[in-house]
Amino acid sequence: MNEEELMQVLLAPRISEKSTRLGDQSGQYVFDVWNKAGKLDIKKAVETMFGVEVASVQTCNIKGKVRRFRGILGRRAGHKKAYVRLKQGHELDFTGGQ
Repeated sequence: MNEEELMQVLLAPRISEKSTRLGDQSGQYVFDVWNKAGKLDIKKAVETMFGVEVASVQTCNIKGKVRRFRGILGRRAGHKKAYVRLKQGHELDFTGGQ
């Protein structure tokens, strides 16, 4: 993948209590990623965008929930999450504080 395609792999960081705790305790960060991205693509994207070294990447596909609207069944779109663990001495700051 070229650099332009790598910039489209990471969609958004997941900011929640669980992901903040993971970042503080074990240097692991959670991102929403493109559904067809592989672990190597995610690793390269994080390293180029943030200038850090990635130790490992774990991914999981989240199925969309089944919902009913006026008696008609439908399904919400699913998404993919990536848990990225950084090497010792590296960290990310999404708050923008100095």
